[in-house]
Amino acid sequence: MKSLVVIPTYNEAKNIIRLLDSILALDVNLDILVVDDNSPDKTFDAVNHYKQNHHQINLLLRPQKQGLGPAYVAGFKYALANSYDLICTMDADWSHDPKYLPKLIEAAKKYDLVLGSRYVLGGGTRNWSWLRRIISRYGNWYARFILGLSFHDITGGFKCYRRKVLEAINLDRLASVGYNFQIETTYRAFRQGFKIVEVPIIFFERHQGSSKFNLKIILESFWRVLQLRVRP
Repeated sequence: MKSLVVIPTYNEAKNIIRLLDSILALDVNLDILVVDDNSPDKTFDAVNHYKQNHHQINLLLRPQKQGLGPAYVAGFKYALANSYDLICTMDADWSHDPKYLPKLIEAAKKYDLVLGSRYVLGGGTRNWSWLRRIISRYGNWYARFILGLSFHDITGGFKCYRRKVLEAINLDRLASVGYNFQIETTYRAFRQGFKIVEVPIIFFERHQGSSKFNLKIILESFWRVLQLRVRP
């Protein structure tokens, strides 16, 4: 199946080239789409130079920083327009180890949506503060409780979708801007009756640069989850 990895970036020039090298070294036939929000650190320029010698790399430049959700929607629309069967998503900061991509893609042969999960047997987190662990655990519990989901990790961004899932969930309707986008897409796929499975991963704190996780993202997730429950 024709596969694509969508990687949103904003100020990831220190991480992105090494990440691309690592993905292309995998024994998996896939393409990569970097969706950059006009990063001040010239992430776009670094990737544009790199792609000249790597035909698997595609690049989408957006005019300004507009949030994680809209970046993914742009990537998903690109994937659908270019006839990809499997669409994976991952962070650019090395919190998602590329070595798990083959496992996600393999699982997608039987399931419609594959979640890279920190909270199933074999999964976990590394180098997180106690506060970040509590926030993540509570966020997952809260979303599962409000939305009636049984999956252990619905806030993570290391995922693999079958094309038909993205076609069914109405990309133009997705309202989340920040990390709640991950909850919203999984919930909408669940409501459509798609088969969803969790695959264990180890999540690492980012290698370089600053985290984009903040109080605004937490508050958005709180309200967006309630909105999803009331107006799915």
